[in-house]
Amino acid sequence: MKQGMGVTLHINVHTERTIRLAGLAVPIILVLYGWLLRSDIIETNRVVNVPLLYAISALWIGLGLYNWLIPARTRVNAAARLFVYHALAVAYVLFISGLAMPFTACAVVLFLASYTYFGRDGLNLSILVLFVTMLGDMMMHMDDTQYMIQSGLFSLGSLVVGFVCGTVVASQEVDRLELARNQAEKILQRDRILTIVNNLADAVISTDKDGVIRVYNAACLNLLDTNRDLNGLHIDKILRLTDDDNKTFKLLPNFALARGVVTREDLRATISGETIRLSLIYSPIRGNDSSSNQETHNDGFVIILRDITKQKSLEEERDEFISVVSHELRTPITVAEGSLSNLEFMMSRTEVPKQTLEENIKLSHEQVLFLARMVNDLSTLSRAERGVADAAEEISMDELVQDLYKEYAPQAEAKGLRFNLDTDAQLGNVSASRLYLKELLQNFITNAIKYTKEGEVTLIAKKLEGHKLQLAVKDTGIGISKSDQAHIFEKFWRSEDYRTRETGGTGLGLYVVRKLAKKLGIDIEMSSRLNHGSTFKFTIATSKKTR
Repeated sequence: MKQGMGVTLHINVHTERTIRLAGLAVPIILVLYGWLLRSDIIETNRVVNVPLLYAISALWIGLGLYNWLIPARTRVNAAARLFVYHALAVAYVLFISGLAMPFTACAVVLFLASYTYFGRDGLNLSILVLFVTMLGDMMMHMDDTQYMIQSGLFSLGSLVVGFVCGTVVASQEVDRLELARNQAEKILQRDRILTIVNNLADAVISTDKDGVIRVYNAACLNLLDTNRDLNGLHIDKILRLTDDDNKTFKLLPNFALARGVVTREDLRATISGETIRLSLIYSPIRGNDSSSNQETHNDGFVIILRDITKQKSLEEERDEFISVVSHELRTPITVAEGSLSNLEFMMSRTEVPKQTLEENIKLSHEQVLFLARMVNDLSTLSRAERGVADAAEEISMDELVQDLYKEYAPQAEAKGLRFNLDTDAQLGNVSASRLYLKELLQNFITNAIKYTKEGEVTLIAKKLEGHKLQLAVKDTGIGISKSDQAHIFEKFWRSEDYRTRETGGTGLGLYVVRKLAKKLGIDIEMSSRLNHGSTFKFTIATSKKTR
């Protein structure tokens, strides 16, 4: 892109300083040479114009000092100075020295200065000035053949040297621009990589071959819970790891053994007083000239860290859950299988009383019902965990409460209990998963009926201020002791109270309730007193359509 003459100069500082120094030294050398000619210390057949020598000497040295002390800041200023330098050089050649060797050698400085400030156009113009000056000087001495030949050779040499210098400088400029482009591209690519790395959720650290940290991302600081600068610190000082056997795991010694990508998920680190479990992936960084089997050519290592504490906890919880489910299923299956085997054997014998057969059938049926309840609870729990049927819909609470009353009133009456309904009028709508909300209330009702031998079970629905609705199930059953209340929402937990053991239960009902409540965004409140019954309640917001 072309620049206007008033545009600020943008050239290398060191180059510009060298040219200014030459602009001071060369005039001094040429003035000294002129005085040597004037004093006949150097023989010449030219007549030196003494007044002009005084003038050129004063202007040249003055310009050199001015140029050294006050650098040119604009292209106009630089052009004016080069013009004066060239004018003085022309006058010096025509009226003082001619095209003598000292001038032709120093003319190269003018060529370089012209090229530095104005590129190829400046160089060509400077060469043209020298060529015209040569022609003028030779025309002034056409009667001196030897002088013309000598001057012509000096001028030709200067022109060749100037052209070669310009070409070399131009080549260097091309190389410099290419290097600058490569560096800019390298910086751009590095910035892009750093942007990507800094936006990764996983912690990323890059070290040199000695394990000293050179690059890290923001997620690394979050994982390590620190704001300090990690650059220059040793990886084993920052990250203190232990394995599952509580043995110290040093990264640098293990880096030396790595032949490729290594993954470890058995490591722990204590950060800010909290022990977390880590997934660690590390790999050597190899230069372009290194082969895969030459460890000495490793340029460093890259490490990716991820906090897998929650993942490991879930895996352990899953394994424990499967183990407990397997154990809990084994008992009813064994009992049912044994009862059915006995029943099959007894049916082949005519002397077995009918009552004995009926007892075995009843026992098998009870175990199958127990398995069915457990499968139902597990199915509900699975749907909640996977988010199946969790889409919110408009639920008429008046209809839901009436449906629950109609469904469970017969069961309560069959057990000799009163099933009461205590509700306000026009309860309105709730926006929630119908499956989850109904399953939650059903668990409360069935538990209340199961653990109440006499008295009543009451389903309560009351409107509260702030467009909220309180739902509760209250019973007059056996109640829950204070020690047991801390455990009732745990999976497969059942009280040691013999009255609880008398009734069949999977130990999953209230655990499922807790999961469903979390999905619905509500909190379960419980109040209970041993031998005086229990109340489970929660508050849920009514939807905008009913406000």
